[in-house]
Amino acid sequence: MPRPTKERSRIPFNPTVMRWAREFARSTYEEAAKAAGVTADKLEEWEAGISVPTVRQARALADHYERPFLEFFAPIAPDVKTSEAVPDFRLARPIDIGADDRGLSSIQAWAEMQRLNAIDLYDMLGDAVSSTPRTLATTETESPEVAAARARHALNIAPDRQFGLAAQNRDQFPKYLRASFEASGILVLKNSGLKQHGARGMCVYAEPLPVIVFGDENAGGQAFTLVHELAHIALKQSAISGRVVPQSVTGRPAAIERWCNRFAGCFLMPADLVRRKIGSIGDISEGIEDAPLKSLSEWFAVSRHAMLVRLVELGVVNPDFYWGKMRQQFSAEEAAYKSFGRPKYYGSRYRSSNGDMYVSLVLEAWATGRITNHNAGEFLGIKNQKHLFDIRVQTHNQ
Repeated sequence: MPRPTKERSRIPFNPTVMRWAREFARSTYEEAAKAAGVTADKLEEWEAGISVPTVRQARALADHYERPFLEFFAPIAPDVKTSEAVPDFRLARPIDIGADDRGLSSIQAWAEMQRLNAIDLYDMLGDAVSSTPRTLATTETESPEVAAARARHALNIAPDRQFGLAAQNRDQFPKYLRASFEASGILVLKNSGLKQHGARGMCVYAEPLPVIVFGDENAGGQAFTLVHELAHIALKQSAISGRVVPQSVTGRPAAIERWCNRFAGCFLMPADLVRRKIGSIGDISEGIEDAPLKSLSEWFAVSRHAMLVRLVELGVVNPDFYWGKMRQQFSAEEAAYKSFGRPKYYGSRYRSSNGDMYVSLVLEAWATGRITNHNAGEFLGIKNQKHLFDIRVQTHNQ
């Protein structure tokens, strides 16, 4: 006689919370269903309480929504305060705005969470959070040249760590800038997702510990983006930043972005040094050949694009040469740029994303027993504990 089949226990997921998690993440039925490997109709059944997902499917949804798995068992949806959106200063972005907003909101939420985590870690360790230098502060009415010179001094940017670097050392300059910013009380994070949303960088201004997020660009582009976002911090202003603002675009956002771009140019390419370096080139008023432009950009450890814009700003190159001939070429090169320099060790990607300041705080709290292995992994977004130990070994060996 066949044995009766036993009906599988119904896992007590709360369908109301599952619906809330999807809506909070701004995910469509189709996107969430794809993550769980089911149809959109099946997902609707789960949210209506008609059927329930397996544990594996529910975990996939939790990962997709970036919510804790155990939250699905809660009796009610959590009361989560949504962040105020960072002001958007991108001025031209031929992408789907709905998807763009969801992606950038996620990056902003991650940046704000890392900031709060860092402040908690400082508190656990009994250390005060560093404040940014007071002399960094400025306004849009101040000359970018003056504000940038003061900022270089406030952050103690050493000339020999930027100017005239050997070819093999130029890629280290953005890392040096990042370390200098972090030493001055700024949390600097990296997120490759910025580029797909037409953004170069993000600044989440708060004191203490304002946050800069930068993405995948070449070394010169990264340096410029880092300093551009530093300008937003100096203005005490959060922002999502895009690329060079076309001349035809007017209004306050455009004016602010132009000021921040000029600040970055002045910071990275001080006027007196630029004029001294171009003295031997000759007349370049109507344009500059690629070889001398490349040589100049390499000496300043910036991109050819940034170097040419600076020459235009200083009045030594005709603006029409840039806007009419070179801007489109540079924009196409930057859009096509792909980073192939993945860290050798997988754990290094977490370090690159979170930065040395944040990682050092996590490792110190872990080493002193204030947090567990599991906590350390959560702070760094690491699920595989091997990567966590890899980071600790790499840090010890540095």
